[in-house]
Amino acid sequence: MNDLELIKRYVPTNLQEDAIKKLEQSYPVQYIIGNVDFYGYEIKVNENVLIPRFETEYLVEKTIKYLEYLNIKKPNILEIGTGSGCISIALKKEIDCFIKAIDIKEEALLVALENATNNNVSIDFELCDIHKFSTSTKYDLIISNPPYVPVNSKVDEKTKYEPKEAIFASEEGIHYYKVILERLHNNLSTNYLIAFEIDNNEGNLIKEVVKKYLPNSYIKIEKDYNNLERYIFISNKNILL
Repeated sequence: MNDLELIKRYVPTNLQEDAIKKLEQSYPVQYIIGNVDFYGYEIKVNENVLIPRFETEYLVEKTIKYLEYLNIKKPNILEIGTGSGCISIALKKEIDCFIKAIDIKEEALLVALENATNNNVSIDFELCDIHKFSTSTKYDLIISNPPYVPVNSKVDEKTKYEPKEAIFASEEGIHYYKVILERLHNNLSTNYLIAFEIDNNEGNLIKEVVKKYLPNSYIKIEKDYNNLERYIFISNKNILL
């Protein structure tokens, strides 16, 4: 179903003309409609949160498979940069787990909390800057789709309406991976998994950071449906499936 068909289906008739005008200005149809389908669950979105994409659905799918392969049951999970809450909600609906999800933006957490309520899941949301996050908790899974587009990179026209702080990152796009690994490499359970969504050109750069903080870990980079390197998985066990 294309964007125009979505508007005709989901937007009241008296509002469709204005909606089409917005569409012609590259305004995302997901914001016009107000929600997206993510992993089979309805997720509310607005300009306070990044629009969930199918690449991130694949991150969830792969993460669940790795948890099963590593025999990690009832994982204690930390999601960093939860945005709309889509990743945590999908994981909570699909597996038996405990989840803390943090974000630096209060407006985003309000959206995430509403989405969790609408999907009948309990998630511990916390307003927090990862640069200041500190905990003694050990996590079985740390997962994140952080900002990873290098600053000043060209992006799709539609992203101009999405929160820039959820898209762009310094240090060739790998700033947040460095911060996460530096601050949390001592907060991993004995049997652990780290799952990141990444930019196609960042895999080797992130691997070097992983080797610095988790030198004995196993690292695997995987591709998305477009055959682009999009995910990196890190574990204490060999995950070369």
